[in-house]
Amino acid sequence: MIETVVWISVLAMVMLAITTSLLYFYRINKYAIEQSSAVISAQRGMENVIRVIREAAYSSQGAFPIVSIAANDFVFYADADSDPLIERIHYYISGTNLIMGITDATGDPPVYTAPEATSTISDYVRNLSQGVSAFRYYDSAGVEITDYAKWAKVRFVQVSLAVNVDPNKLPNQLLLNSSAAIRNLK
Repeated sequence: MIETVVWISVLAMVMLAITTSLLYFYRINKYAIEQSSAVISAQRGMENVIRVIREAAYSSQGAFPIVSIAANDFVFYADADSDPLIERIHYYISGTNLIMGITDATGDPPVYTAPEATSTISDYVRNLSQGVSAFRYYDSAGVEITDYAKWAKVRFVQVSLAVNVDPNKLPNQLLLNSSAAIRNLK
């Protein structure tokens, strides 16, 4: 009888250790999977942003390709959907999301008065809380433009996204960087 009690006690301790280890393993891997999913989403979003920025063009009204610039907000014209008219594109950070707003040109002559259709490009973006500028702008000589009133001089844009599912857990955020020269400006 004593052997049975000892054997059941040892078995219970081993099962408890295995269960605790498995729970810890799944908890750790859950965070890693979430983090890698967020990074992949941000990479895809960044590829889309860069592709559209490269294609910035004069609006369907003939307006200059760039409307306004800011550290976490960029408005310009580009053909984002391969239709005959150029759209007004607005990328900005809202909370922990990178948002893309598109305003289609309507009417004849075309005007950009329709409401902006927004979609989330990337989640878990921590640029605002980390103090990282999402957009940095450069002129034709490669000098960074810090006076956002000089938007007409922009020829090159660098995009940075700080991605982290939970800033309270390690690893720290991953910083993704990419850049694009605006092809239709010389």
